Amino acid sequence: MSRQLPPPRELEDHGSLRPRSFGGVLILCASVYFHSAVAQTTPENKQILGWVERVLVSSAYISMKAKLDTGAKTSSLHATGIERFRRGDQRMVRFDVEDPQDGSRLTLERPLVRKVRIKEQDADGSNSRPVVMLSVCIGQAQRDVEVNLVDRSRFIYPFLIGRSALAGHVVVDPDETFTQPPVCTVMGEES
Repeated sequence: MSRQLPPPRELEDHGSLRPRSFGGVLILCASVYFHSAVAQTTPENKQILGWVERVLVSSAYISMKAKLDTGAKTSSLHATGIERFRRGDQRMVRFDVEDPQDGSRLTLERPLVRKVRIKEQDADGSNSRPVVMLSVCIGQAQRDVEVNLVDRSRFIYPFLIGRSALAGHVVVDPDETFTQPPVCTVMGEES
């Protein structure tokens, strides 16, 4: 048995939303301005950044593009020549980072914080990556961030900043890119 839908009801015409006076225009403009001003501030004074930003890495101030990825828990940096070694009783990692500005390579050494197993998207398995602490300047904030080191040469962005580095400090606006240049004055660790 088929069921018939009732005919559509006529809608009342309440007029358009256009202001009809100069005062109405002022109120409309003020509400748009107020809304945009409120939209740019967040609770707890978090920075609003785009999904791609320029950052400074390490006290060597290596400037590079970074993807801010709230879908990834950890941060990953493109590094080559990754070598684990011991200095006395301390486990260390030596690695090379390329400066995208001029192609030069900078060799850094950092204590090994831990190893992390990352599941590969394109493969069935996972791999173990060394994790080190690096100073990262993003927008107006400098933070020491846990970063796993891996060859990211097949990716567009050499640095992926995950949500654990962003939490409590940054809101990512997926409509924006390059909203604030990095302007930190003091970086945390030695190069």
